[in-house]
Amino acid sequence: MKTRLIMLLSLCLLLLREQHANAQQRYTVSGYVKDQQNGESLIGISVSKAGTSLGTVTNEYGFYSLTLPAGEHDIQFSYIGYAPMKMHVSLKGNKTLDIKLEKSSSQLSTVTVRGDKQEKAVNTLTTSINRLDIAQLKKMPTFMGEVDVLRSIQTLPGVNTVGEGASGFNVRGGAADENLILLDEAPVYNSTHMLGFFSVFNPDAVKNINLIKGGFPAEYGGRTSSVLDIRMKDGNNQKFNANGGIGNIFSRLSLEGPIQKDQSSFIIAGRRSYVDVLMKPFLKGDMKDTKLYFYDLTGKVNFKLNKNNNLFISGYMGRDVFGFGTQVNMNWGNKTATVRWNHVFNNRLFMNLTTLYSNYDYSLDFSNSSEKGAGEDEQAYSWTSHIINYGVKPAFTYYINAHNSLHFGVQGLYYTFKPGKGTGTEAGEVSVKEMTQQHGLEAAAYLDHEWKPSSRFGVQYGVRFSAYQFLGKGTAYYYNDTTPGIRRRLIGTKEYGAGDLIKAYNYLEPRITARYALNDNHALKASYARTTQYMHQLSNTASPTPLDIWTPSTNNIKPQVADQYTVGYVYDAPSGTYEISAEAFYKNMENQLDYIDNANLQLNQLIEADLLPSHSRSYGLELMAKKEVGATTGWISYTLSRSERQTEGISLNEWFLNRYDRTHNLNLVVTHDFTKRTSLSANWVYASGTPATYADSRLEFQDWDIPYNSTEKRNNYRLPAFHRLDLSFTLKGKQLKRWKGEWVFSLYNVYARRNAYTVYFRQNEDDKNKKEAVRLSIIGSIIPGITYNFKF
Repeated sequence: MKTRLIMLLSLCLLLLREQHANAQQRYTVSGYVKDQQNGESLIGISVSKAGTSLGTVTNEYGFYSLTLPAGEHDIQFSYIGYAPMKMHVSLKGNKTLDIKLEKSSSQLSTVTVRGDKQEKAVNTLTTSINRLDIAQLKKMPTFMGEVDVLRSIQTLPGVNTVGEGASGFNVRGGAADENLILLDEAPVYNSTHMLGFFSVFNPDAVKNINLIKGGFPAEYGGRTSSVLDIRMKDGNNQKFNANGGIGNIFSRLSLEGPIQKDQSSFIIAGRRSYVDVLMKPFLKGDMKDTKLYFYDLTGKVNFKLNKNNNLFISGYMGRDVFGFGTQVNMNWGNKTATVRWNHVFNNRLFMNLTTLYSNYDYSLDFSNSSEKGAGEDEQAYSWTSHIINYGVKPAFTYYINAHNSLHFGVQGLYYTFKPGKGTGTEAGEVSVKEMTQQHGLEAAAYLDHEWKPSSRFGVQYGVRFSAYQFLGKGTAYYYNDTTPGIRRRLIGTKEYGAGDLIKAYNYLEPRITARYALNDNHALKASYARTTQYMHQLSNTASPTPLDIWTPSTNNIKPQVADQYTVGYVYDAPSGTYEISAEAFYKNMENQLDYIDNANLQLNQLIEADLLPSHSRSYGLELMAKKEVGATTGWISYTLSRSERQTEGISLNEWFLNRYDRTHNLNLVVTHDFTKRTSLSANWVYASGTPATYADSRLEFQDWDIPYNSTEKRNNYRLPAFHRLDLSFTLKGKQLKRWKGEWVFSLYNVYARRNAYTVYFRQNEDDKNKKEAVRLSIIGSIIPGITYNFKF
């Protein structure tokens, strides 16, 4: 591995030397590309020399750099939904060229304008990346009339969930905690509201969404299955705008505008649900104080300090509150903050320095009192938990020439885990049980080289070196080796002071992605990536809950490591009307966590004794066809896959299906524009049922049957297949000066399918000699929704 790294560095130095030798003959044109109407930076804009394969794309901040021979050039700027722009440039020296693109007038009709060949997927190096913008999301069918980021990505190939109401999503056979979710580069640990029905991301504040399922660039690390990279809007720096919506579940409002025109802007967006308000008149007695609501607030400001420096400050705060009267109360929420500084050293060297903060917490309270001051008979219990992150990430891009660019940087992330503090009260006596805090430091350095020697061939290869340290202050526990599948016995402990090293791990993570174009419309792609994950979510349910425990890698828990291989094919029709892609993948995962039977996960200081290392594998085929032009647009995606696990001491040491395995997964998303003001969207999903473990025999005890699994095999059955149809109709009102309004009418689960979240068995309450299977459905009826959206 060290030899490969030395070869990579040597090649980069040779390229730099070659570039220096040719510096007299080549010059660089660079700058920012923004939306003319609102000043938003545009991500992924194609910038190329017209009529050639020489080109680049803008980065996450709209910056581009293109090095060309001295002389006369026509530079083409193009992007879906924007009118292409061609600029004549006379290169006699390095040149700064900032561009503002105008939205295509045909965007209001049924035609989507495409640019030149540079922006087609057939010409990109990336594999296993799906990009969505907010305009695409708003065309999709909605739940209760509301656009949702997480529901949208679940229509993409390789992405599924264990069922309706699941608080996470699964990518290519990985667990929900293996997805790195970033909001303006800050990690988000619980990405849903209302136990999985809505995401925490306000669509009015979202600009761009990237889902990376494989072929990870070297800058990304810390998770083994996917990266969901969500970028917020910068805010309109031309004029003040307000956006909002009033629905039957929640309402939202966003405000944006210039602080100083063309130089700085802001955006602030908030949402609040009001189910609790609507149901309050119907609640009596002990239930009158029931709480069920969520809220979130997103904000961002940015400043153009000068032509070479930009500053961005963004943050998020959200919370869910759920309680039955005064007896049971839960709440959980995220807080994030990000400060980013963009600096252009010269026409070829770009830097983004990010500092971040993230805090996820939850609390749970029980009480037998229906009102405060119940006296000495009161019994109460409360439990709180936190995950706190501080991070810094300087990242650099050096544009060597039109064929070569380097991406490199370092990253540091400090974790503080507060797994749980339980406080009990009984007869006036208070007892406290607190699990030991845990601390970890994750650091990484990365370098990759993007090389496109011709229009036919391109490769991006690199390496990421990650290091993790499990640190004090805290207690390290040591256990004996025992029979696999049996709880281990504690044999010793050791106390460590603040900052003391308890355990260290180091990994090299090579990455490579290659593309070969058969012609202008057909391309083959392949990638390999090793990823490492140093934190784990402890959950014995198929779908994680907001109250699950997170733990870092310790002296007893090794980091998860995954190796993923992908091969793919892309076809882009010459007219740009539609695109077809196919990818096959194989992923091998080591050191995943499994649990002994009857594991105790809650406030268990010796929880590591109940954990087992597990080996997993997943493989499959993903197909997707999409149409982006015309009155009817949309896509169809199909995934054929298998996700399996092998754990010594569990299921007779044989391979068994992961709880989130789905053999078949089919999604159809269609939008048809009848007129400029009316459109209909439909989404139909079909998926194989998820595996489940059921008893095959029973034990009788005092006229009661106790289910018993005599085979000891896990996930030996499947739930019934899942399928659902959703419809959404949009009616846009007439524009009144600056006011724009639209009504969105939706039907969720149109044919009232009762999809099984789980199936359990019980004795019939009226006749104990009868047994019955009970299907638990989260949603089993049609759910209508209506929302009025406005903008001015």
